[in-house]
Amino acid sequence: MKFYSTNNKNLRVDFKKAVLESGLAPDGGLYMPREIPELNKKFLKSLAKLEFNQIIFEIAKPFLEKEIGSKDLKKLIQEVFDFEIPLVFLSDNVYCLELFGGPTLAFKDFGARFMAKVISHLNKDRKKITVLVATSGDTGGAVANAFSGIENIEVVLLYPAKKISQIQEKQLTTGASNIKALEIKGVFDDCQAMVKKAFLDREVNENLTLIPANSINFARLLGQVFYYFYVYSKIQKPFTVSVPCGNFGNLTAGIMAKKMGLPVQKFVASLNKNNVFQDYLRTGKFKAKKSVQSLSSAMDIGNPSNFYRIKDLYDNDLAKMKKDIIAYSFSDDQTQTAIKRVFEKFDYLMDPHGAVAYLGLEKYLKDSACKRTGVFFETAHPVKFKEEVEKIINQKIKLPSKIKKILNKRKKSIPTPNKYSALKEILLQ
Repeated sequence: MKFYSTNNKNLRVDFKKAVLESGLAPDGGLYMPREIPELNKKFLKSLAKLEFNQIIFEIAKPFLEKEIGSKDLKKLIQEVFDFEIPLVFLSDNVYCLELFGGPTLAFKDFGARFMAKVISHLNKDRKKITVLVATSGDTGGAVANAFSGIENIEVVLLYPAKKISQIQEKQLTTGASNIKALEIKGVFDDCQAMVKKAFLDREVNENLTLIPANSINFARLLGQVFYYFYVYSKIQKPFTVSVPCGNFGNLTAGIMAKKMGLPVQKFVASLNKNNVFQDYLRTGKFKAKKSVQSLSSAMDIGNPSNFYRIKDLYDNDLAKMKKDIIAYSFSDDQTQTAIKRVFEKFDYLMDPHGAVAYLGLEKYLKDSACKRTGVFFETAHPVKFKEEVEKIINQKIKLPSKIKKILNKRKKSIPTPNKYSALKEILLQ
């Protein structure tokens, strides 16, 4: 399969180069497949009879079979997706897809673990690779866990100081010796801007094999397409899905799933007060903004990278985009109220990001006055935001064993100025 850049459709690279050698295209664009394979209706009808790993294999095969081979791809999938994904019935026509069953209790485990295995497999000559990633929370922990201890791979994580939860910070600062966490004195957008500069820096790229590990990397993005099909395998009818959006990788994956034939009726882009995408849908003009801190911290992004992939998927046609996607934004007060209300009414505890997604779905179903089946994504275990959630419900949350293990570990981070020169020095030392 060949890939092009969102900045240049004439560019041609193969999957290995797009994922392993470049990450970002030379012109600063994001890689996209030249063709999104459409799955036949017979496969969609058979989903209910298939195990999740079988579904993943059929979706991944058109992208990866030539690079990895069917036998190795099946083995890779089995090793990566060894955890459950409960689809919880909440009320009437509303379901919650729990995506936090992986080792770091966040949906980022899907993409990060899949990407780590794919990269490790493709790196057959075992050259040294530096994985560079900016994180607003869960990505860092998932990437640190996925690449921990992998030979010939060093991970450099940038995260905004004092703007992620304590548990998230522990997860990304207590990894193996090949994980280096840089505590940036700034916000996520600053971290992301520094990372983008590094990928376009000739001197850095002449000295290092540098690849991204957030949803800039197509392998990470592909790992998130799979669970959209899993939803359909369980409910077996068209559905509306509400996605909590930050860097928009999750929504981009869903749009790709629809392009592959999945009958998604509507995407609800659920946002906190960082609502540049909502403004874009309303005005047709995209204006990046400095991110604002919120309760749903992983969504605090004012210049989402995957916005350009979404535009590309709709051929820059705003009218087409608006037929498929609607966006709502919610305040911290609304998020807190939703967590408390759903807990008291349904005995179900959401994290702040899942709460934003719930609010988006609730509003869409109410505004559209329809009886559509709706699914919202719960992207992180509530314990990852323990202090905030406990205050809202006025109860203690029991710590899962996966979290207990890391809390007593010593944090290892490098306080780093909000300057690209500081990152470059660390990369080249």
